[in-house]
Amino acid sequence: PAAASPSSARELAVEALGLVARLAALCRALRRREAEGDETGWAQAREEAEAARRELREVVRPLREPGYREALRRKAERARKRRLRLQRRKQEAKAAKEEEAARAAEREAKIDQWRAKCIQEVEEKNRERELKAAADSVLSEVRKKQADTKRMVDILRALEKLRKLRKEAAGRKGVCPPPSADEAFENQVESLKTLLKNRTELYEAEERALRVMLEGEQEEERKREMEKKQKKEREKLLQQKLEIDSKLFGDPDEFPLAHLLQPFREYYLQAEHSVAALIQIRHEWDQYLVPADHPEGSCIPPGWVLPSLPTNDTWATAVR
Repeated sequence: PAAASPSSARELAVEALGLVARLAALCRALRRREAEGDETGWAQAREEAEAARRELREVVRPLREPGYREALRRKAERARKRRLRLQRRKQEAKAAKEEEAARAAEREAKIDQWRAKCIQEVEEKNRERELKAAADSVLSEVRKKQADTKRMVDILRALEKLRKLRKEAAGRKGVCPPPSADEAFENQVESLKTLLKNRTELYEAEERALRVMLEGEQEEERKREMEKKQKKEREKLLQQKLEIDSKLFGDPDEFPLAHLLQPFREYYLQAEHSVAALIQIRHEWDQYLVPADHPEGSCIPPGWVLPSLPTNDTWATAVR
């Protein structure tokens, strides 16, 4: 029936229950009038009860029609499935929202990690630059002191030469300085030479120490650059391996652990998780070892052997 719906059935049931309650009250009134011998009141109550009974029959008549309850059951089942479907969609939307929030948090964490890494690299470069600038400044100061010491040594040699020339000129004129003056001059010159020699050795030691420090910093810088290069190479190889695994076994994000291909994936990757499996697989490979000069010999492939491209269109459609 077209009128068969949970809401209309509910309304009919409520109306029918009200009429049943009214009939029950009228029945009690009939018994009371009969006990009191009130025939007029009894007849009036009987008419009201008959009217209520006819109204009740009219109300429940649709409920007794053939197919009404079956149609009502189907509609109730559809409504129940619709509620479940809406509830499932709501749960899926909530899960998708939570997943998106988790991905956003993961992206934010990666961004924060990348930002912290960049800041750390910048700070390290600034420290290295400042340290190198300080070392260069100290080295420049040491070289300036070395140049000053060399200039003083040259001045001292020129002074000795000048005194020798003046002494020879005075001798040609018949003027000869006393031996004590020569001795005092020699002592003073030797004292200055010793002082300049000590300073020269000290400055050379400082220069060697600074050069060693700068070379150590340069070596550390080369090591860091090499480590960065090796890290990039490892990441590149790992990405290539993941791409090959994805081509062979499918994307792991799209195929859950309970997927049909998971047993095959575990079989082919068992050597990465079990030493015994690795030894067994290597033993099976070693059974085919041949000398290096064997005409049909070949080396063990370093990775997965990718399948060749389809040789015809029919095979290509099967692969797709």
